[in-house]
Parts: sequence; C-alpha cells; structure tokens
Amino acid sequence: MAVDEMQQEPQWYVISTLFGYENLVKQNLLQMVETNNMQDKIFNVVVPEEEEMVERENGKKKIVMRKKFPNYVFIKMIYSKQTWYMVKQTRGVKDFCSGYDGRPLPMTAEEVKRAQLEEVKFEDLSIAVGDSVTIISGPLKDFIGEVKEIKADLQKLKVAVSMFGRETTVDLEYSQVEKLN
Repeated sequence: MAVDEMQQEPQWYVISTLFGYENLVKQNLLQMVETNNMQDKIFNVVVPEEEEMVERENGKKKIVMRKKFPNYVFIKMIYSKQTWYMVKQTRGVKDFCSGYDGRPLPMTAEEVKRAQLEEVKFEDLSIAVGDSVTIISGPLKDFIGEVKEIKADLQKLKVAVSMFGRETTVDLEYSQVEKLN
C-alpha cells in the first residue's frame, strides 16, 4: 500500500512518547481530534494502566495506578498520510512503532487482546465452565485455574486457582484469561 493510500478499517497502532508524556500525548491527541474534526479517522487513544499494591515505609499498603507500557500510547485510527502527519506533529510524540519500510505497523488481534485495549466479548472467548485457563494479567498473572462460573452480563469469570496449597476462587474479567489448549 502506498503511503498516501488510505485503509478503510480502523486498526490499533503504537506511539512512542517522550519520557513521562503519555497522559499529555493522550490529552493532546484527543484535543487535536476534536479541533480538526477527525472523529471519523481517530477513534480511541489509550494509556493502559493497572492497579499495583505498594507498601509504604510506615508499613501501610496503598493501591496506585501504574502505566503498563511506560513511554507508549495506543491509538485506534484509520491510517492515511494525513492522520500519520497529524499524530506525528502532536507535542510529546516521538514516532510510531513501524515496520522495515518506515510505515506504522498495526497491532495484531492477539497483541490488542494481550494489551487489553478493547473489551473481549464472551462469544470470542469460547470458554465454558470446567475449562482450564491461564491468567494473562493482574496480580495472578501466569497462574492456571479452572473456570467455575461465567457472568456474561458483567463480562467476568470466577476462576479457581491453587494458592498456598489451597484452592481460592477469584473474580476475573474476560480480558484477563486465555483458554489452555
């Protein structure tokens, strides 16, 4: 595809930012979309964060939000020369993560799922009660468990995992698990 040709389907791309500029870049991109009426070309801008338990010096525990991918912002857009230029000119943006030809490389469906950029519908999961799953994010990452209950309306699962020699049931979101083959 030539650089000035435009794709039709929006895809997720990764933007490299200056150190500590992730939220500023997100804010600037959203403002640029609004100012230039580009809602039909740029659909979403995400700085993924996750909760982390931190113990303070006084022994108290506190939950803080940490960036999952420091120095990166994810953008869902329809690639064109214009959108590429507008994003590149945004304050705080270093560059798109690109392929060998210098053109921004869209993320694969698997990468989008692992980065938890979009909600996963239950139909896409193909998981049933009794199936074994791997937890792919959160405090129990890499644990293997068995699905005990599915709450489709809330997009959550109850999964039994073995911790400290006993079975513990945890509530997880669809996007946090992957079915074992």
